[in-house]
Amino acid sequence: MRIGQIRKIAITAVLAATSALAPAVGWAVTGTYYDRAFVLAAHEKCRLFAAPVAGALSAATLQAHGAALRAGATEADLTATARRARVRAAEVSCRNPELIIVRDRVTDAFQGWARTPRMDFPGTRASWTANRLRAVEPRWRLMQAGMTGASPVTFGLVAEETGHEALSAVVSFVGRPRPYAARIVMRDPSLASRPWLTAAGVGILPPEAQRRTVWSAGTTSAEVSVLTEGRTQGEVWRFPDAGAADLAELDPREPFLIQFLFRDGSVATAQFEAGDFAAARAFVALGTI
Repeated sequence: MRIGQIRKIAITAVLAATSALAPAVGWAVTGTYYDRAFVLAAHEKCRLFAAPVAGALSAATLQAHGAALRAGATEADLTATARRARVRAAEVSCRNPELIIVRDRVTDAFQGWARTPRMDFPGTRASWTANRLRAVEPRWRLMQAGMTGASPVTFGLVAEETGHEALSAVVSFVGRPRPYAARIVMRDPSLASRPWLTAAGVGILPPEAQRRTVWSAGTTSAEVSVLTEGRTQGEVWRFPDAGAADLAELDPREPFLIQFLFRDGSVATAQFEAGDFAAARAFVALGTI
């Protein structure tokens, strides 16, 4: 099930069909994001929803943001769209009967979704898979699969026995020495404010001087429950929690790298896609089922 499959919220009467769309794109691209940003802003003003529904709506808004970028909108388009949504929400009375209808429809649509145990968040070339089911052993809460050579690499959030969800990479190397360090490499938004995109709109990494590196905080042997199916051994490399916030800042079209460093000077690299990491992370934050 995808967030985008949830039925469209009928809020036309409340929104009064704003016509001042950003010039680069039309309502077909930004409309869903506008709708969800409006309802989210109205909730922040009027406290329309219980926490699980509000959390689900936040995740849906983030995914609509990513979908609009993939459809051709720019960040400037979406910033302007969100601004219009907030202005409109500020103008609407919390007692507006149409807003009450919106509240009831959103609650009905998202209550079931908030109880969804698993969800895929497809991107341009890769997907994030989220899993909110409780488990005794370590388990992937959020993961994307990759490869470096013939060795599988899985990256995302692992629910540890303590309950902490650790940003982690699990790798099972084949026939080579083990690395001594691992790092995440991505665009640094403080040095390059916009993603690097090709003429076809495909994200690429910026020059090295404009990249951010997040180093692993340590490694241990991986539990079988987080290994790629068919593998019997591997290592889990854990990264600081701040790395997840860094990834959530990226454009969904952007790649990032997990690199493993060896004492002979070689580097093994697995490429991943930022995709809807922020939306998937918000979904996982709804808690276990």
